[in-house]
Amino acid sequence: MNRRTFITGTVAAMALLVANIALADPMADAKGLVEKYAGKVSAWDGPTSGPKAQEGKTIVVLAGDLKNGGILGVTTGVEEAAAAIGWQVKVLDGAGSIGGRTAAFGQAMALKPDGIIINGFDAVEQAPALEQAKAAGIPLVAWHAGPVIGPDEKNGLYANISTDAMEVSKAAANWAYVDAQGKPGVVIFTDSTYAIAIAKADKMKAEIEALGGTVLEYVDTPIAETSQRMPQLTTSLLQKYGDQWTHSLAINDLYFDFMGPSLAAAGKSGTDAPINVAAGDGSESAYQRIRAGQFQKVTVAEPLNLQGWQLVDELNRALAGEKWSGYLSPLHVVTGDNVEFDGGPKNTFDPDNGYRDEYKKIWGKM
Repeated sequence: MNRRTFITGTVAAMALLVANIALADPMADAKGLVEKYAGKVSAWDGPTSGPKAQEGKTIVVLAGDLKNGGILGVTTGVEEAAAAIGWQVKVLDGAGSIGGRTAAFGQAMALKPDGIIINGFDAVEQAPALEQAKAAGIPLVAWHAGPVIGPDEKNGLYANISTDAMEVSKAAANWAYVDAQGKPGVVIFTDSTYAIAIAKADKMKAEIEALGGTVLEYVDTPIAETSQRMPQLTTSLLQKYGDQWTHSLAINDLYFDFMGPSLAAAGKSGTDAPINVAAGDGSESAYQRIRAGQFQKVTVAEPLNLQGWQLVDELNRALAGEKWSGYLSPLHVVTGDNVEFDGGPKNTFDPDNGYRDEYKKIWGKM
């Protein structure tokens, strides 16, 4: 190859690279991602085979904090599914504190159940109790017990159930980017008590910055203390950032339960900036705010009731000595435009995909 050919080829390659860059359209990509997750969920894409019901079992649900709408929704789903499969359920509330969860785990072990569901707190927090359960031969399944989805041998979990938390975070960040017409100024709320919360917040931060937006502040504040902390924190952030603060991104709807009065006191209407967007979990109060146009426009919801059914199914598989199902449940970008379908009238994301009957078929309970 002579020098002239080399230069010509290099120029052509650079031109092609520039053309490809010019074709990249982050706004179109972001809109496409949001639309993908905002549509109706009508097809069942979960398991269609598995073990029949293991009869006469008693299980315990260890709820991290039943004031959390996500945890409450999953617990309700477990109770509904347990009734369908023919099991007894005991629910113990950790009441939002490590001490409360430790005490609840002690109570659970004293009951000698056939299985335990860890609902909404990090498994590593209760490592000694998990070891006791493992030694006693009690299978453990979980919801949001860490960043690993599926089997988590390190923490002794048969399966940890969740949607794809990184996709949840990506969807929330992309919605904010589109809504801000490509120029979001974001405050992110998370809780370092939970590994999954930090992972979700970090993903939102990375996504906003990759899209060219600005993360004004990354706020680490306990989710269990939102009622006490969020009113004053909201006022302080408004004073600090003013109109630069276009959107809030939070790892859970609960952060927005206590922002409204402070925003209203600052002269904000329910639809003014900062616009609140939650990367989980689709609580009843979030649906109500979105429907009313009051201080929240989006929640990226998980199918909490369906996930309760999945937890029971996974525990049934564990008791039967079979592998976990491998199912990753769908997520849903809930807005004012689609709030009335897929369970919306009941203020929850409850997919119209027939999951109850599908699980009953597997269990031999139809």
